[in-house]
Amino acid sequence: MSFKSGFVSLIGNPNVGKSTLLNALLGQKLSIITPKPQTTRHRIHGILNGDNYQIVFSDLPGLVKPAYKLQEKMMNFVRSSLNDSDLFLFMTDIYETGFHDEKLIASVSSAGKPKILALNKTDTCDEKKTEERIIHWKNIFPGVMIIPVSARTGYNLNVLVGEIVKNIPESPAYYPDDTVTDRNERFFVSEIIREKILLQYRQEIPYSSEVQVEEFEEKEKITLIHASLIVMRESQKMIILGKKGEAIRKLGITAREEIEKFLRKKVFLDIRVEVKKEWREDERLLKKFGYCT
Repeated sequence: MSFKSGFVSLIGNPNVGKSTLLNALLGQKLSIITPKPQTTRHRIHGILNGDNYQIVFSDLPGLVKPAYKLQEKMMNFVRSSLNDSDLFLFMTDIYETGFHDEKLIASVSSAGKPKILALNKTDTCDEKKTEERIIHWKNIFPGVMIIPVSARTGYNLNVLVGEIVKNIPESPAYYPDDTVTDRNERFFVSEIIREKILLQYRQEIPYSSEVQVEEFEEKEKITLIHASLIVMRESQKMIILGKKGEAIRKLGITAREEIEKFLRKKVFLDIRVEVKKEWREDERLLKKFGYCT
């Protein structure tokens, strides 16, 4: 039996469930999930291994029209996928009618590579609505296979995987068969903290903040983690801290509990808040924070 292996880029607007889909396909949580858009900032590889295939999924930032340099860097992750992907997996849902970056979608559409469109959240509507959405997307992407799915319930995910395997090349595996991601533990710790910020604070704070793990020391019975939470203004720092430090204590507790589940080990977590004005426009800081292609 031949072995197939390929890179698959998940491309879509924010909040259509790309990260939920990736986590469901892999059977574990790799990408953070919140109700807020632009949750994904980095390109994250999730690796699905089967008896005769290996699919390397790239969970990319949701498509936006960049308003500052950070978002430009995020969109660069998407554009770079044009070169190294074997298949493009367009991701939308039954509520969306188009993509936010039509120029980029046109570039992807004209690339001579296989494409599949996954229509998510079909568990939230009836069959008639789903069929209407399928017809709508067929008119936009004639000839592209459209698969209705539900990342939440798992509906049709096996069908989606089967079609992906059919359309990726015969190739040896790129990673060992026990690998599920190319990211290290420090990265996921910073993402867990950022997820808790997204869930706990109002809109202004999550999009003005960044998390960096400065120290990660594994001891026999505990892992010591020191993280910097970067914001743009002193007023934001005060919001993060909260009255008498109550807000950051809550953040530390919820983040630590999630990190302990992830690492399966006791954790000491120290979060310190720093102000770095206009870090989202600072080329040097963006490179330090990993926003480069």
